[in-house]
Amino acid sequence: MDHVPSVILGLCSYTHDSAAALLVDGDLVGFVEEERLSEDKHTKAYPRHAVAWLLKEAGITVGDVDAIAYNFQPSRYLVESPAALRLALSETTRERALPRAHGFAKVALRTQHRVRTLGRLFPSARVTPVLHHRAHQMAAFAASGWAESAVLVVDSLGERQTTTIGHGHEALRPRTRIVEELHDPASLGYVYGAVTEHLGWRRGDEEGTVMALAALGDPKRFRHLFARAVRTTSAGFFIDPAYFPPRTLSSGYPRTSRRFITETCPARHPDEPLADVHQDLAAALQERTEKVMVHLARRARMITGSRRLCVGGGVATNCVSIGRIIEADIFDEVFVPPAPGDAGTALGAAVALHMDGGNRRPVSGIARACYLGPSFHDLTLDLTPWPGLQQKMLGIETAEFLADQLAHGMIVGLFQGRVEAGPRALGNRSILASPLEPGVVERLNATVKYREAFRPFAPMVLAERAQEFFTLGQEAPYMSMASGVTDTARERVPAIIHANGTSRLQTVTTTQNPFMHAVLTAFARRTGVPVLINTSLNVKGKPICGTPAMALDCLSGSGLDALLLEDRWITK
Repeated sequence: MDHVPSVILGLCSYTHDSAAALLVDGDLVGFVEEERLSEDKHTKAYPRHAVAWLLKEAGITVGDVDAIAYNFQPSRYLVESPAALRLALSETTRERALPRAHGFAKVALRTQHRVRTLGRLFPSARVTPVLHHRAHQMAAFAASGWAESAVLVVDSLGERQTTTIGHGHEALRPRTRIVEELHDPASLGYVYGAVTEHLGWRRGDEEGTVMALAALGDPKRFRHLFARAVRTTSAGFFIDPAYFPPRTLSSGYPRTSRRFITETCPARHPDEPLADVHQDLAAALQERTEKVMVHLARRARMITGSRRLCVGGGVATNCVSIGRIIEADIFDEVFVPPAPGDAGTALGAAVALHMDGGNRRPVSGIARACYLGPSFHDLTLDLTPWPGLQQKMLGIETAEFLADQLAHGMIVGLFQGRVEAGPRALGNRSILASPLEPGVVERLNATVKYREAFRPFAPMVLAERAQEFFTLGQEAPYMSMASGVTDTARERVPAIIHANGTSRLQTVTTTQNPFMHAVLTAFARRTGVPVLINTSLNVKGKPICGTPAMALDCLSGSGLDALLLEDRWITK
């Protein structure tokens, strides 16, 4: 690269979970998912709101951007097109051979068109496509702040790759090298999405619902089926096309086979009541996913020799699987970045291009950072569009006031500071409640979140007291790991324990989030328990609230008792 880029815009766009990140000489200006500003959950649109905010935050214009890092490489799709013809050699996959070859070629051309479109939007910039899994790896490793680690990425599909094991080095100038890789159709994310869809939920959105449902089922019923359908190998795993036919990247081709349906159950309609068979199917899927993820982690340990592991990709959001890897004691420590899914590849692609472009400045502002989006400190609030709401200004004891309201049973939305990165609310765009309040889980699901009654709620806990309630044995700052619980937790806060005996916890330090640490400390002083229920500030089907207007809509349209918006206490 002749020109050394200094202003790099990383983009995830046109697929799902659009997002943008901006690096200026290696310093991270910010990162935000487009849905937090556009109100369109999992949007695939060009992230114009996110880009506009980043440019404004940096005080620059479109013409100042000299490099675009895009999170897919179109040429890599083309390699799979002729390779897909090998499917014609098997009677099981023969009918998928030509549609798959055509689908990958079509996506290659479509991705190339997207690259050219970005070039027209940024005429002063060179657009560089970045290998999707490399973007995932860089996002995970750079966020860890470690000098060295193994990096495991597991998702549905990135060009041809579905699973990669890499090795990361250097904290200030992060670089990763792919050591081993699996190609589609060996895709754990594809299988989980296929079964999610079969069970009546939206693929690419509601896999977490299936993970929650799994705790209610018995995996024994379909254990042998999944052991045949997803078989581990010495170097990874293999998907049996007799159960999950190879993807075609075209609509109209089912992801589950007739044999799968015959041996399990018919596809469930979203309005159909849940039966034992649905719970058991979810349980067997989840159990197999956990076993394969632990198997891959052991493989990563063996071929890299590292004592630390970073995990990225969509399957990294399966917090129970991450918990199983930690329990297996394969590594000294496991890290999942705040945005392990595709949105985070906007940041990873920008870091990759910074490293490849010859800029000698180290990267900064990424390691152990999660509050990376817009803030609204100087807001002038007009409640006219919400006539039923009232506000009052709070003084300097805001944390004490909030803790007191929570201790008295209120369910409160919290909107403060910068928007979190990733799918979890981490105390800046959260709904908080006391785990000691009788019936709080039922009330949250039925009147606040409007979601399935079996869905659990995650706890946040003071990091210094986490071991009193949880057995994880390491920090979990981004609510990405399921932990076992202690007898103290079972006795004092059973509301935060799921049916499988785990909790997806967030540990909070005073460095990470001083305000939430103060709230938890004040709540513990009143109740003796340094634990709060923390769920995202949204209702089912809507993105986490990234703007004050979104938060006020959430308050007025749900069973929330109040909203703390910066230093304003807003009630109905």
